[in-house]
Amino acid sequence: MGKSAEAFRTISEAAAELELPQHVLRFWETRFSQIKPLKRGGGRRYYRPEDIFLLLGIRHLLYDKGFTIKGVQRILKDKGARHAIDIGEAGSLDALEGHSSNANNSPAALESVADQRAITSSSLPPKISTKNRNRLAKVMRELLECKRLLDNARE
Repeated sequence: MGKSAEAFRTISEAAAELELPQHVLRFWETRFSQIKPLKRGGGRRYYRPEDIFLLLGIRHLLYDKGFTIKGVQRILKDKGARHAIDIGEAGSLDALEGHSSNANNSPAALESVADQRAITSSSLPPKISTKNRNRLAKVMRELLECKRLLDNARE
């Protein structure tokens, strides 16, 4: 039985959920002042759900979008940690920015953006592990993107 979405995660659980080694999370703490897990006796780290989303956002910017650490630091400084948390919750920068590449703002495109924003890992049933919820949310976003492409091709 997995933890609830609101439960705190240890560094090993957070690392497994993010598919990153633990030392990367410790390193990121030294580079991003916004990452502040709760520390208990013996220096044990506990990550809150919003910490996980912040880490997901940072991971997406670094690994998927190709930003450098300095680039992500600049984004966090300019737009705040909430921006990275929103990216982590949305699962992608494109979903957060409302498909800025799609400038036609057709009803189908706007519906797709609304669908994308509505899909977060928290909108899925709580009985599914967080890792699997994130995977399902990603697949759902990919399917919506396919639908958007088909709708555009039909127009």
